[in-house]
Amino acid sequence: MPINPRDISIADYDYPLPDERIAKFPLAERDHSKLLVYKDGSINESRFFHLPELLPEGAMLLFNNTKVIHARLFFRKPTGSVIEIFCLEPYQQPVAEAFEERQRCTWLCFIGNNKKWKEGPLFSEFEIQNSKFKIAASRREAKGNAWIVDFEWTGGISFAEVIEYAGVIPLPPYLNRDAEESDKERYQTVYAHYEGSVAAPTAGLHFTDRLLKELNDKGFLTEYITLHVGAGTFKPVSSDTIGEHEMHVEKVQISRQNIINILHQLGKPIIPVGTTTVRTLESVYWFGVKLQPKPDLEAMHILQWDPYGLEVENISTKQAYQNVLDWMDRKGIEHLDGDTQLLIAPGYKYHVISGLITNFHQPKSTLLLLVSALVGDAWKECYRYALDNGFRFLSYGDSCLFLKQ
Repeated sequence: MPINPRDISIADYDYPLPDERIAKFPLAERDHSKLLVYKDGSINESRFFHLPELLPEGAMLLFNNTKVIHARLFFRKPTGSVIEIFCLEPYQQPVAEAFEERQRCTWLCFIGNNKKWKEGPLFSEFEIQNSKFKIAASRREAKGNAWIVDFEWTGGISFAEVIEYAGVIPLPPYLNRDAEESDKERYQTVYAHYEGSVAAPTAGLHFTDRLLKELNDKGFLTEYITLHVGAGTFKPVSSDTIGEHEMHVEKVQISRQNIINILHQLGKPIIPVGTTTVRTLESVYWFGVKLQPKPDLEAMHILQWDPYGLEVENISTKQAYQNVLDWMDRKGIEHLDGDTQLLIAPGYKYHVISGLITNFHQPKSTLLLLVSALVGDAWKECYRYALDNGFRFLSYGDSCLFLKQ
């Protein structure tokens, strides 16, 4: 009998994770992390720099080239109280446009110590190459547990420069430490390009320029897509069953050329790097499914339960991706910009991927459900092996290569 994801108990995806097993700092060399390899029902241990010897021949690797922004801004009131404003995403404006603004912009934000902010704007100063700038923040109304915040600043610089110099990189809460200067480099992938994430796509942190060159030299294909990781990636499942959990929404961008290259690769191994890349590839498939009966849809919006309710019997991966390509051609666009709330859990059938490179995830997380959808209950055996053999966990920890049977 098929699994109904709504009935899945999150307690079945718990495991003991002592705090000392969480990697608080990265290794000195990115690609020297341990690599757990799960293939054909067996577990083996390697190092990440051996990846080119472990991948299936002719595989295509897909990377998320989002860049983590310095999303934490601190303002001090005249009374001495410190207010933290955590920038989540631009409000009613594309990410790239918001970063190019040179005087004012509006963002959805979390506000720390919010009760101390009674009224009026907050002010802060920062320096760029010995020149001083001022930034003001004014709070509007709340949107759920976030707030609409208007920013204004001096000097005619872009908002990208404002947060680069005025902000602090947002480390995951489970690291329990303040960001250090080294985190500016190490909490980014070497191929990070498009600003917009408040968390790194951490499976990519193990790659070096040298390793990427070796992969290319050995004939492996590489593609880069963009999914801006939101703070919701750290949102625990607080309900007893998945049916009561609401997935967070994230912004996706994938190019027309990406679609064409993936179409050419279908039938050969496709290995995404990280769960965000998985969600992007599978979300594009579901957009193609939606386009089959409704080819004139205005935009891509994938809801968390779409995979478990849409009719797909006669829609192949090739057809779905072709539908998306045709839709882009009709609109004359080179990049598909959309959003996804896709939930991948046991019972989900993968349509695009042949495996996955990923880090070890938190207990009771939707990311662990995504892994289980790929390897079944073998995730328990893999995690038990990792705990018994000195693997480091979570964002700055070690990695896994899961290959479909």
